[in-house]
Amino acid sequence: MIKHKAIMIGAGLANMAAAVYLIQEAHWQGDQITFYSLDDHGSNDGAPTVDTVDEYWNKNHPMENTKGYVARGGRMLNYRTYVDLMDLLSRIPSATEPGLTAEEDTRQFDAQHRTFDKARLMEGGIGIIQAGHLGLNNTDRLLLTKLIMMPDSEEEKLDNVSIADYFKNDPHMFQTNFWYMWETTFAFRTQSSAQELRRYMHMMIYEFTQIEHLVGVNRTRYNQFESIMLPLINYLKEQGCKIILNRRVTAFEFKDTAMTDEITVTGLTILNTETDDEEHVTVDDDTAVFFTNGSITDSATQGDFDHAAVENMDYGAAASLWKQATEHFYNLGNPDKFFADRSASEWVSFTLTTKDHLLLNEIERITTQVPGNALNSFMSTQPITALGQKDVMMSIVVHHQPHFTTQKPNETVLWGYFLYPRRYGEFVNKPYIEMTGKEMALELIGQLAKVDPGPGNIRDHQDEIMASIINNIPVYMPYASALFNNRAKVDRPDVIPAHSTNLAFTGEFAEQPFQMVFTEQSAVRSGEIAAYHFTGIPMSHLVKTPRYDKDIKTLMRATKKMFE
Repeated sequence: MIKHKAIMIGAGLANMAAAVYLIQEAHWQGDQITFYSLDDHGSNDGAPTVDTVDEYWNKNHPMENTKGYVARGGRMLNYRTYVDLMDLLSRIPSATEPGLTAEEDTRQFDAQHRTFDKARLMEGGIGIIQAGHLGLNNTDRLLLTKLIMMPDSEEEKLDNVSIADYFKNDPHMFQTNFWYMWETTFAFRTQSSAQELRRYMHMMIYEFTQIEHLVGVNRTRYNQFESIMLPLINYLKEQGCKIILNRRVTAFEFKDTAMTDEITVTGLTILNTETDDEEHVTVDDDTAVFFTNGSITDSATQGDFDHAAVENMDYGAAASLWKQATEHFYNLGNPDKFFADRSASEWVSFTLTTKDHLLLNEIERITTQVPGNALNSFMSTQPITALGQKDVMMSIVVHHQPHFTTQKPNETVLWGYFLYPRRYGEFVNKPYIEMTGKEMALELIGQLAKVDPGPGNIRDHQDEIMASIINNIPVYMPYASALFNNRAKVDRPDVIPAHSTNLAFTGEFAEQPFQMVFTEQSAVRSGEIAAYHFTGIPMSHLVKTPRYDKDIKTLMRATKKMFE
């Protein structure tokens, strides 16, 4: 059904992408598009800490120290796979580099700062692990090959099969360099969906030959708010789009129809989170509703240098609205599969800001690489899994500096995360989820100390490093890996559900053929599909998705790498 107006529920990447395609491909005027959202960044965030304290999820958790910077997460890009994202960025001006598109800005920066990770995995007593040896045995290779070769038509065989289930007779897999790198690069866990692992194997198969150095990873010039979201915001506002923030959509109103599977949104109930007033918006027959039905940063909370992040038990704004829609219709997926079990999805991250470069220089010395090249993951000194196996304790990303446009020349900003926040630190004896920013910094120094090749040791400078820290912001994210949770294919709704007259699902909790979740690629494509659907643009006009799983040369190189 052709529409001429749009309401966007959520102002993250997916819906902003949809708006760009509506304007440029369907030739809409921007004032035909209205966003209602809690914020204007979604999971692609990054800002001075002081600018974040009053956002919806933080305002009930006051911070004593609001200095420094915070980014709840950081996304790595990949030009070869993220084709829809790069198409989108080619359509809008950079927010920081005059005369360049956001795509040209990113490609220019990346060409000047190629990724080559020299210290992907590190372990006490060894230092830098030579991770080019993947460590696979024949059973590992066989099961991975079966995943890679499984055709799309058989994907449902992996419905409700976890990665642990798939490798249940092969515990060795989870003690390989391959798994440690895959686990921490893409944030998979053993309880994650084997279906999602299969898709990654298909779309990222070329990473087999380069995962130890991350040479296929591309990065933006600055944090992804300033390099991706801000260009979109600037462009859409210039086009006349209305972006109304501090709004939480709490309920859909649907048309009563004889056929109860016909989905037509007729109205929205919206909470103004600044005033606590409830608003009602009528949706007419000429309006399409683009709904981002889940967010990996919903219910996230921040701490500071002296305070841990407080756990927020809210089910999530987007997921709650999705759940309300499923109470009316049977073909809209199952949000509980993704949002009812935090133990499968929670992370704790931290953003550390220093007033000098001592810590940065020490990390450079220990890892033998310059900032901007690395995802460094630290292996446990002793076995820590339920099966008595070693695993990754924490990972850090040392950004190319500056990471923020307002960052001072003397300042350093780096980011890290704990994929299993209920585990105990090796140097601070408490779970990561309970650690203050100070304690996370001490844990980091401890992890660096145990792999320090000398001469001397980073601990010799511990007091000086700690004194240099302006702030370290712990962030608890209960749903950070929710999109990987174990599920069946039908648990995510289609972008355009069957019998929907005006409702589309966008983002990474919507089902799309072939696409990997946890990528800007899938987010952008969902918005593109929805925009084309409601404006009558043929789906043949979508950006062509490469299928590396069908490329013989890529498969041969991956096979060779498996045996190294």
